[in-house]
Amino acid sequence: MGKQGKTALITGASSGIGYELSKLFAADGYDLIPVARNERQLHELATTLQQAHDVRVTPIALDLSEPGVDEVLWSATKRQNLTVDVLVNNAGYGLLGRFVDLDGTEMLNMLNLNVLTLTALTRRFLPPMIARGWGRVLNIGSTGSFQPVPSMAVYAASKAYVLSFSEALAQEVRGTGVRVTALCPGMTRTGFQARARMEGVPSRLNMLGSMSAERVARIGYRALMRGQTVVVPGLLNQLLIQAQRLAPRALIRQVSEWMMKSVK
Repeated sequence: MGKQGKTALITGASSGIGYELSKLFAADGYDLIPVARNERQLHELATTLQQAHDVRVTPIALDLSEPGVDEVLWSATKRQNLTVDVLVNNAGYGLLGRFVDLDGTEMLNMLNLNVLTLTALTRRFLPPMIARGWGRVLNIGSTGSFQPVPSMAVYAASKAYVLSFSEALAQEVRGTGVRVTALCPGMTRTGFQARARMEGVPSRLNMLGSMSAERVARIGYRALMRGQTVVVPGLLNQLLIQAQRLAPRALIRQVSEWMMKSVK
C-alpha cells in the first residue's frame, strides 16, 4: 500500500492526460486502479509505477463505452477489497463532422462514455466518499464545455454536461469533506485529434496554441487537491472563455464554426 493509504481510480489511464495523472498520483503515494481498453498498456503502466513509487497498482481492462461498466468496476473493487478515495473520470473522445454525417452507433458510444459512464461511476463511488468524510472527484471537461461547437456539436454538448454536472455536485457536497473538480483543457497534445479524425491540428485552431498532457495534468492535479471547482489550463484559454461571457451567443456560434471550417 502507498504511503497515502488512499486509492485513486483513473479511467482512460493508458495514455494522454490520464497517463500523466496516474504518474502524479503514484508519485504522491496513492495506490491506483487504472482503467482503459488496452490491457498491454495498462500492465506496462502498472509495472512502471509500482517499481518507481512502491505503490499498489490494480489495472482493469474494460471498454468503458459499454452499458453497465459501473457495476463491473464496482464489483471488481469490492472483490479485491479496494476503497476508491479519488475518482478521475478522464476517459472520453470526440468526433469531428456535421451531426447528420456522423455514424449513429459511434456517436451514441461516445455519449455513453462521455456522459453516462461518467455519471454512473460517480453515482457508485461518491456516496461512500461522503460517508467516510473525505474524497475527490475529477471530471475532465473541455474548453468546448463553455460554448457550442459546430462540426463537433455532440462532443461539445457532452462536455457542457460534464461542466454543469460537476459544478452542481461540488455545491451539493459542500461541508462533507468531498471535493468535485472539472478540468477543462483546450487543445492538448494527446491521441484525441487522431481519435476524432481531425486529420492533424486545424490551422485556425493553431492560433490558440496547445499544451502538453503533462502540464494539463499537473494543473488539474493541483486544482483537485486544493478543492477548486473549475480549472481552465492556460491564460489564453481563460481569456477566451471570459470573452465569450460578454459576446452575443450568435457571434460565438459563428466564430466557433469559422474555427472548425479549416478542418473540412
